[in-house]
Amino acid sequence: MKKHIITLALAIAGLAVMAQEKMYIHKADHFTLGALVTSTDSIYFSNDQSTILFSIGDTLDSYAVSEIDSITFGANSTIISIFYEGNYVRVINPLAYEGVSVSTDGANVTVTSTSQIQDIGYRLSGSTHGGSFKIYSQQPFELMLNGVQITNTNGPAINIQSGNTVTVDIMNGTTNALTDGGSYSNPAKAPDGKSEDQKGAFFSETTLIFTGTGNLTINGLGSAKHGLCSDSNIEINGCSINIASAAKDGIHAKTGFEMINGSLNITATGDAIDGDAGNVTITGGNITTLNDADDVKGITCDGTMSISGGVLMLTVNGDQSKAMKSESDITISGGSITIITTGDAVLEASGSGFDPSYCTAIKCDANINISGGSIDIISTGIAGKGISSDADITIANGTITITCSGNGARYTNTEGAYDAYVSTCITSDGNTLINGGNITTSSSGSGGKSISVDGTLNIENSNSPPVINLTTTGNRIYISGSGENAEYAEAKTVKSDGDIVIESGNITLNSADDGLKSETSITISTSIINITNSVEGIEAPFININSGEITIKSSDDCINTTFGLGGEQNDGSIMTFNGGFVAVNTTGGDGLDANGNIVINGGTIVVHGPPNAPEVGMDYNGSCNMNGGFLAVSGPNSNMLQAPSNSSTQNCLKAVTYSGLSASTLFHIQDASGVNILTFQPLRTYYSVIFSSSELLTGSTYSIYTGGSCNGTINNGLYTGGTYSGGTFRKSFTINNRITSVNF
Repeated sequence: MKKHIITLALAIAGLAVMAQEKMYIHKADHFTLGALVTSTDSIYFSNDQSTILFSIGDTLDSYAVSEIDSITFGANSTIISIFYEGNYVRVINPLAYEGVSVSTDGANVTVTSTSQIQDIGYRLSGSTHGGSFKIYSQQPFELMLNGVQITNTNGPAINIQSGNTVTVDIMNGTTNALTDGGSYSNPAKAPDGKSEDQKGAFFSETTLIFTGTGNLTINGLGSAKHGLCSDSNIEINGCSINIASAAKDGIHAKTGFEMINGSLNITATGDAIDGDAGNVTITGGNITTLNDADDVKGITCDGTMSISGGVLMLTVNGDQSKAMKSESDITISGGSITIITTGDAVLEASGSGFDPSYCTAIKCDANINISGGSIDIISTGIAGKGISSDADITIANGTITITCSGNGARYTNTEGAYDAYVSTCITSDGNTLINGGNITTSSSGSGGKSISVDGTLNIENSNSPPVINLTTTGNRIYISGSGENAEYAEAKTVKSDGDIVIESGNITLNSADDGLKSETSITISTSIINITNSVEGIEAPFININSGEITIKSSDDCINTTFGLGGEQNDGSIMTFNGGFVAVNTTGGDGLDANGNIVINGGTIVVHGPPNAPEVGMDYNGSCNMNGGFLAVSGPNSNMLQAPSNSSTQNCLKAVTYSGLSASTLFHIQDASGVNILTFQPLRTYYSVIFSSSELLTGSTYSIYTGGSCNGTINNGLYTGGTYSGGTFRKSFTINNRITSVNF
């Protein structure tokens, strides 16, 4: 009778709380279980009143009366709250009778959810130094870290064994920490008999999406384990995550990684961020990484890597490590990227010698495309690389600054021959296209280069020409041979095995060796090129200058066409001028040196020849046909002096003085009416001037003056406009032949 009275009383009480959706059973073991009021059939005691029974839906649960603290009624909720309190936990589970089961072993929590309810949340709070959180669920859910610190000395702090997307909310204003153990216990068995994965301090089988504005620190201590790991995707869209350590990767996402917002700070023994077989996409947020170990990566993936925003600060200190590495294309269209590398290249045994493996800031096995953003790279290790592609590089926009200071060295290559491995700021095994942007590089190590291309190099874009400033200052590296046959690795600013085509750009080169070097051809149009220092300014078998403004200072030949065969024979190389303004200044070589032929069809060419013989202002082994344009060449006292060939179609003058004229002494030619034909101011003492212009007319008489002054506009020693006065008359001459020689 008493049992029925209690049941009736409870039923009456239930009527008073029907406005409340849920009944909460508060148990003495720190569990609170929720049940829908509408699903609760009855509550009654056993005959001896020691047990209370709950008939809820199809479930009949019984508890000792001593296990129940109280029963309350309240609003419905889909959030399971778990409070870690040292060695035990308190659990509020509103869905206990709707498919969500929570069990504990000390502070180790296991959730099994078969519920079909959408948007279930699990909120973790408190602290434990010997606990964990593990969940099995096939529905999407939200994991809320609400000021929780979990240390699991035997495995992952959090282990998500689920098959659907999990949103991890690092709750506003909270600080959270997850730490795993140095060694893991044997994993549990999945229903198929296979061992469950437990690959890191925070591990998930499914996609993780991080949100919120709180802070999360992950201490990855597990041997050969990651800090944060998913066997699917990882997306960061808020919060601040600090991965203070990881024995392997800081973040490992098996099918891809995406950064949208928030901040990451990662220190890892392995890779900092590994997108594994998937893609890496970064559109915003802040990423800071530090890798000290050898042969690791800052950010890497097998798929494509795309960066369109965000701030990245990547540091790699290990030998042959890479700050950014992809096996597919890398695309950079925005953001700010700063990379510091200090690691050295490593010689790996291969074939009959070795194959260098480099420490590289940005390394791609496929194509690199840069169309925006800011990239700042500092490389200090031996033979360090800035941007390197096994295929093509395209730079359309953005600001790129690269400094490489590591020395190169000689080694034995895979064919058993001596070779050199050197630092290079930008290098591609395929082609390189630069059609925009602002590029500044500096390579100071021995043999170091600014741009090196195995294929063709194209620089173009008439609407927004690229601005390029390249510097090399390193010494050359001896490789093999002796005398004229000695081979060196030299610190060139631009080197290409294929064609170099420059159709637009503002380019400044300061080179410890060649400024522009191609094994095939160089073509220049509509560009401003200033080679402020070089050994040889421009060198290739075929050089074509169509337009633009080019100034060169060199210690050897300023412009040299050659197949590299040596000797005085015509090797078939050709130097062609069709237009533009070219001014060259050599302190120890030839101004124009063609081992083959020179063809001048147009343009203005000013040559400040060397101070001493046997070098001259212009030297060719074949012919020099002056068919148009304007040519002024000063030179030393040399019996190697050459004027253009008699096969030219435009008249030329070869003027030689018996005594040298001091530097800056004007050389002036005017016609019989006193009209200025040439006013030229060589940079150093000169004994000869080679001159050709369409204004040298057959049958006309001209006068030579030296000294004096001119108030016209001077450009690299050549005056235009103004009035010449005060000079000393030296000699008159009449043009009767294609080449007129005058001594004075």
